[in-house]
Amino acid sequence: MDVRDAVASRYSCRAFLPTPVPEAIVRDILAAAARAPSGGNVQPWCVHALAGKKLEALKALVRARPELLPRGEGAEYDIYPRDLKEPYETRRRQVGAALYQSIGVTREDRTGRYRQYARNFEFFGAPVGLLLSINRSMGPPQWSDLGGYIQTVMLLARGHGLHTCGQEAWTHWHKTVYSFLHISPEYILFCGLALGHADPDAPINKWRAPREPLQNFATFSGFE
Repeated sequence: MDVRDAVASRYSCRAFLPTPVPEAIVRDILAAAARAPSGGNVQPWCVHALAGKKLEALKALVRARPELLPRGEGAEYDIYPRDLKEPYETRRRQVGAALYQSIGVTREDRTGRYRQYARNFEFFGAPVGLLLSINRSMGPPQWSDLGGYIQTVMLLARGHGLHTCGQEAWTHWHKTVYSFLHISPEYILFCGLALGHADPDAPINKWRAPREPLQNFATFSGFE
């Protein structure tokens, strides 16, 4: 798949088919993604890839504590700034409204919203769940490098006909994840990443988040 096609066809998939993904393909994606750039070649990413019984065991731990939804054990970092300014807050609200509208859940339907939110912790039915962490000693540049690695994973997945969904929501269950995976206290969990074959018939997969036109975020000067 051409890289432009991979970029254009990538979206946050929130309904997956149960079709297994071979370990060899997951290994190929994660290894190839390590060609993503990082300042000083630090390569700050750390990945735990789960499937099968191991993945089901993690999901079961979270599923057994529904009374803690939606905040879980408490986020270890703010997913959004607490005072998210415009135009960012409007964009966030609009994409959230489009997501819930696609599955017929109104803003007033708190139970329905919580039910869909809890799907994060099922990896939306994906057969592979990735959990990505970074050493706590790292700063904003290395977090940026981790984001570059994650984006590269997403695009390489498209080359295999697979889809993904990044899930910062997993920070709400960081204690469970650390204990379950025996992650060193030196590391902080950044996000989960669902990986698998998209369910093309799921309504939640049939909408797309809009993007701002180029003139709203870029300026050009000095070109001839």
